[in-house]
Amino acid sequence: MTAIALKAIEKSFGSTRVLDGIDLSISDGEFLTLVGPSGCGKSTLLRILAGLETPTSGTVEIDGRIVNDIRPASRNLAMVFQSYALYPHLSVAQNMMTPLKLRDLSFAGRLPLVGPLLAREAYRSILARVEDTAQILKIEHLLDRKPGQLSGGQRQRAALGRAMVREPIAFLMDEPLSNLDAALRIHMRAELAELHRSLKSTFVYVTHDQAEALTMSDRMAVMMDGQILQLGAPEEIYNNPVDIRVAEFVGAPKINLLPGTLDSAGHARFGDMVLTRVTDGGDAGPVTSGPVTIGLRPEHLALCDSGAPQSLSGRVVHKENLGADVYLHLAVQDGAHRIVVRTTPREGRTASLGRTLHVRRLEDQAMVFGPNGNRLGLSGVAGRTVAEVA
Repeated sequence: MTAIALKAIEKSFGSTRVLDGIDLSISDGEFLTLVGPSGCGKSTLLRILAGLETPTSGTVEIDGRIVNDIRPASRNLAMVFQSYALYPHLSVAQNMMTPLKLRDLSFAGRLPLVGPLLAREAYRSILARVEDTAQILKIEHLLDRKPGQLSGGQRQRAALGRAMVREPIAFLMDEPLSNLDAALRIHMRAELAELHRSLKSTFVYVTHDQAEALTMSDRMAVMMDGQILQLGAPEEIYNNPVDIRVAEFVGAPKINLLPGTLDSAGHARFGDMVLTRVTDGGDAGPVTSGPVTIGLRPEHLALCDSGAPQSLSGRVVHKENLGADVYLHLAVQDGAHRIVVRTTPREGRTASLGRTLHVRRLEDQAMVFGPNGNRLGLSGVAGRTVAEVA
């Protein structure tokens, strides 16, 4: 069992602090995704784990051993980059053999010094590992091709195969799907998840695409401004964001955020509409009346009849038809604010632009955020930030 731990990691480039006290433990066999906007420090953190960057302070531990001074090649971690970095003059098989030869596995590094029989045995040993890996990735029919003869998805599989033949203790992936088209990215997400389950190895995956993080991860760490704002299972982070920045980043379309007020009884109101009630501040502290921000995801709103209690009216200003769902953009409060509502195709067909519709919120689905952005009414470890449970 190999566990990875990053403790109090800080990194600065000159006077710019990129990572600010990161604490992160990764279990053996886990698929952990570092997700966040560009510039949040996620790739820098991955490079520090790989040994390609040196932390300003803090320690990197692999299986309980501090590896800060261990060179990257000796950490037994396989890195898959955004660019496939395949040798264009070598075949797929030769590209996959390269790390074995460079690391002197089998007899590959000493072929000129051994007899022909041992040389052939060493080559067969390496080739057998390459062929076994190619079968797992379903690229065995591509082993004789050059990278220029492959599609983007095939090149990505070849790059994964080159990492897999080393049998590393963990795979580090830095936005490996960002160069693929949308349809192929969706396909490769499923393939990577299946590959993780079959290999039972540790995957640390970096992406700015929250859809990748939600669909593939065992846990995801949402990063912003060099910090991990929240760490947990994808459904936990989506349903129970502890911070308004997490709520805004995770989810497509984005969560609806409305300015509201909290009265002394804990009722969160948007205008005359009571959206939810907060009886306990939870981890954010005592509840006090005053201005708040109320979050409602598009699927937490539904169309209703005019005059329905606790409903909100709005004018349709835009429609997004995604086939299975239609998202209606409504201007509410005389156009002062906009909300997005997920509807069925049938409802969407009847919602013409400019028409006034009425919506209600579903029970117990509203989220309330205090002036500092912390979620109100959320208690327990499941909703806390990394700093609070460290």
